[in-house]
Amino acid sequence: MTGHHWGYGEGDGPSAWHKNYPVAQGSRQSPIDIIPHQALQDRSLGPIVLNYDHCTSINISNNGHSVVVEFDDSDDRSVIQGGPLDNPYRLKQFHFHWGGKGCEGSEHTVDGYGYASELHLVHWNAVKYCSFGEASTAPDGLAVLGIFLETGDDHRWLHMITDALYMVKFKGSGTEFKGFNPKCLLPSSLHYWTYLGSLTTPPLHESVIWIVLKEPIAVSEKQLGKFRLLLFTGEEEDQRTRMENNFRPPQPLKGRKVRSSN
Repeated sequence: MTGHHWGYGEGDGPSAWHKNYPVAQGSRQSPIDIIPHQALQDRSLGPIVLNYDHCTSINISNNGHSVVVEFDDSDDRSVIQGGPLDNPYRLKQFHFHWGGKGCEGSEHTVDGYGYASELHLVHWNAVKYCSFGEASTAPDGLAVLGIFLETGDDHRWLHMITDALYMVKFKGSGTEFKGFNPKCLLPSSLHYWTYLGSLTTPPLHESVIWIVLKEPIAVSEKQLGKFRLLLFTGEEEDQRTRMENNFRPPQPLKGRKVRSSN
């Protein structure tokens, strides 16, 4: 991993990433705008299955780009399988992308429409690769489950995360966060779109099988507001910059096919 500085500001934001990460202009970049009527209805795509029953969250942290919850991925206790995946993929972490108050903040869009936020559950192929690092550079190394968040009623489980955010306000801060099972953040329907893409943050490796759920979950504006109290900056920095609009806009499809599970 190269240590180039990157962010979401004017000078270091997505439009500048290609200078240090040329793959930003590659052929399978993410996110994309999903156009439902152009997606291929693929009868061979089975349901996705999430085995999160013995899930073990470890910590929550602010990495200067998002808030991240990490998991014990030393065995297959928390995996995603089925759908477009040839074997189980282990849950490594999840994080969020969001916009400013009342603004769109999702990375993927649907028919040009953006949601308030997007949750990414990141999994890696431990059958073929020895570590997350190795998997993250391989074409079938990662499987990311994307879930849209739209504004509505309070989400009954998201408060477990939003209540912990004050402890990770600054870049580089982290704290223990045990016993959280992300199954509670799933919508009732697991119908999805899937396509081959990339990480949406540098180093932008083209290593992701994307599974984007069609049904959003509802969260309140108040809950989203707590994410916007986080900072892109560290405690020691003079200038404090609010963490918001931490999303990459849609990238060209470049001939890729998006498949639909139903």
